[in-house]
Amino acid sequence: MPKLKSFDDLRVAPGRNVTLRKFSTQKADGLPDREEADAATEKAVARLGELQDKLYAEGRRSMLVVLQGMDASGKDGAVRRVFDAVNPTGVQVTSFKSPTSEELKHDFLWRVHAKVPARGYIGVFNRSHYEDVLIVRVHADQLLPPELRKHAKEQWPRRYRLINGFEAAIADAGTRTVKFFLHISKEEQRERFIARQKDPAKHWKLAAGDLVERTFWDDYQEAYEKMLPETSTDLAPWYIIPADRKWARNYYLSHILVAMLEEMNPKPPELLDKSLAHRRFK
Repeated sequence: MPKLKSFDDLRVAPGRNVTLRKFSTQKADGLPDREEADAATEKAVARLGELQDKLYAEGRRSMLVVLQGMDASGKDGAVRRVFDAVNPTGVQVTSFKSPTSEELKHDFLWRVHAKVPARGYIGVFNRSHYEDVLIVRVHADQLLPPELRKHAKEQWPRRYRLINGFEAAIADAGTRTVKFFLHISKEEQRERFIARQKDPAKHWKLAAGDLVERTFWDDYQEAYEKMLPETSTDLAPWYIIPADRKWARNYYLSHILVAMLEEMNPKPPELLDKSLAHRRFK
């Protein structure tokens, strides 16, 4: 398996400006052809399952995987494909929807902290606390509390600092965080929306909001460009994943996760009573 440094070109350097149009949504440089890449992904997915078993048995650390991206960027598909071989008892997937009335009574990180994976687990956030510096930024006039709207510009640097502090705190408690921005083109998003229209089995994914949010494409791109370098840290890096080609997306995600877990090197505890390995079952 490739080492983590093999994917440094996808990693966002802390504080370095990001211009998304300069990042390919179809990048496949250095990848084998489609058939070989799919086979390599299968091996990586299987290896991910093995490493998760060791992480669970070790029970000292955890991993948080954050998936963000524009609508139809493939977050659900990535979860299904990449975590296919992971024991369901050792992974928890959380999809964050609009805050409930109870959640709105607390700070924006309150509902997220409760979903951080416990030791031994892999947690996946399908959308996350970053919605509060993305959709809330794009629609600040509607989603920010009234008392904050007049000073909206001051909120984003503050929230970046709070997010970085939050991720540093959970790192100190043993949670390794890795964040993926699934980068698709506006044209690819349109094709995926049309595919949903044509397939009755996918009609449930259609929403009027998709048409509305698409008109804010440039605003979202700008929000991501501001957020990514401010919140990519050594403790919790961002990777920009080319996501127009699903097979390439799956290859990158599975291999980066495997490389990160291999770097963590989880080790199950040793058997204290060695005789248990040899006793006969009656």
